[in-house]
Amino acid sequence: MTTTTSGTTSPLTSPLHDRHVALGAKMADFGGWDMPIEYPGGGVVAEHTAVRERVGAFDVSHLGKASVKGPGAADFVNSCFTNDVRRISPGQAQYTLCCDESGGVVDDLIVYLKSDDDVFLIPNAANTAEVVRRLQAAAPAGIEVTNLHQAYGVIAVQGTRSDEVLGALGLPTGHDYMSFVEADWHGRPVIVCRTGYTGERGYELVPLWDDATALWDAIVDAMVPFEGKPCGLGARDTLRTEMGYPLHGQDLSLDITPVQARAGWAVGWKKESFWGKEALVAEKANPPRVSRGLLVTGRGIPRPHCAVSRDGSPVGEVTSGTFSPTLKQGIALALLHPDVTEGDVVDIDVRGRAVQARVVKPPFVEVQVRES
Repeated sequence: MTTTTSGTTSPLTSPLHDRHVALGAKMADFGGWDMPIEYPGGGVVAEHTAVRERVGAFDVSHLGKASVKGPGAADFVNSCFTNDVRRISPGQAQYTLCCDESGGVVDDLIVYLKSDDDVFLIPNAANTAEVVRRLQAAAPAGIEVTNLHQAYGVIAVQGTRSDEVLGALGLPTGHDYMSFVEADWHGRPVIVCRTGYTGERGYELVPLWDDATALWDAIVDAMVPFEGKPCGLGARDTLRTEMGYPLHGQDLSLDITPVQARAGWAVGWKKESFWGKEALVAEKANPPRVSRGLLVTGRGIPRPHCAVSRDGSPVGEVTSGTFSPTLKQGIALALLHPDVTEGDVVDIDVRGRAVQARVVKPPFVEVQVRES
């Protein structure tokens, strides 16, 4: 956030802000940043469909960026975050969690392992400063942790035609899922990582802040033959919910642990140490609640905090809920009592009306995100 002369705060803006305004995007505050939610010409549903069927581009420059450098930087990061960096090699990326000592999630983020002595991080926008603060406080002599939030932009190109769009720009494609290439575009550096938050095949590009606008313009032009669309954070949310991907602040938080969120796959349980390990190991045997998918069978769209009941008894609440443009029905993620299992039928209280849903295991749709 920036402070104005009157003492009030205003959202930060991405390097592509003027482009979004020129396109007529609906803008809103997201994690302290003024970001596009949807564009004219069909809005969220049209943008969602473009990604599932063709290709779309998202400005996600609000995401944080940070570096950890120095002898043993990777080992230091490994001693802090949940996942085991030793499972990956230089040139690979990894989803991980930054927890506090209670096991609560400070943030979920992506680690880019450049080398044993150089690690690049992409946290969530609102949590970047806190993640950096915690790392700086814990860093031993010789390890330098730097907040690079406004040093880089991030553009996500997602969808079945994403390889062709990047290929038209002369950028590398076809590398393995969760791997990255440090490339050159018109003489300027850009990281091309095969990651994304939509469940579709795609890439996230990390150019320098001042280079982001030219790269965005080139991507938008290259999408035209494929009927691709600039996409806002509204479609990003419906796409990630269809995949069952968690959103920090809703499905993960200081009060919602990786165990409860069923993100134990991103925890290196055999590691000697990481922040929150003792609490998470203790909770693993008997979690008080567990995240499940809910597929609405009645009419209604669940939203966060909607109460969930089974046979008239409360069993939990929705953490993320939306209308699925792919399935044409309501879907949700919910924290439920651990004895609620897949196949059970529950009721969601949507504005005082009971809406029936079936408990399922996400993802709600079939995608090809990992295919070569």
